[in-house]
Amino acid sequence: MKYHVIINSVKTVDELKDAWNNADYIALLEKFGLDGIETSSTSELIELLHMAISDFEPEEAAQIILTYKLSEQLNENQIEQISHEMLLDKISEEYADISLHHQLFNINQLLHKAYNGNFPNAKATIVEFEITPNKEVTKEFVLKALDKTLANNNIIKRLFSDQLAGNEEFEEAEAIVWDLKSTGENAYTLTTSEYWMSRDEFKDAEFDVTVVPFEEVEH
Repeated sequence: MKYHVIINSVKTVDELKDAWNNADYIALLEKFGLDGIETSSTSELIELLHMAISDFEPEEAAQIILTYKLSEQLNENQIEQISHEMLLDKISEEYADISLHHQLFNINQLLHKAYNGNFPNAKATIVEFEITPNKEVTKEFVLKALDKTLANNNIIKRLFSDQLAGNEEFEEAEAIVWDLKSTGENAYTLTTSEYWMSRDEFKDAEFDVTVVPFEEVEH
């Protein structure tokens, strides 16, 4: 299918709205030893949580938050390993499951703010764009469309060239794109990690592209 794409803006942010809610803050405060604060405002809860976190050693605090958020996806040994590697900004490929990138980003940024920069400052990329026609605008199709404007050294291009070309199924697209939402008739906002695409990797602000869907061949 042929698309016409206009990139309206590409922004780099170090925090995502609604990554955490008051229930999360209260639950985490309890994990860090503070109870009975249900009536506090959001800003007060955040301030209390930052103070509570900073009373712990960084790796221990990371383990507590990782356990709270990802205990169903990771075992105890993996959580311990990641808590150590988050400080070094070198999470092993063994544990760097694409589907966890979004959660790890939010956890990292909470720790970064609580420790005043001890943890690396990760970044997210928000792309506002228009696409015509407004048909089959899925995460997979958007990544295939944006492939036309991304620099050749982009990591999605390097890791998933066959998927982008429609030669293989692109299941990873669901995890690479953290959020894709419609903001108008043909307008969308895409959120992902700066690891996957950064602002300086976008070459063209307006372009035409043909997206090739993957079609499984029956034997």
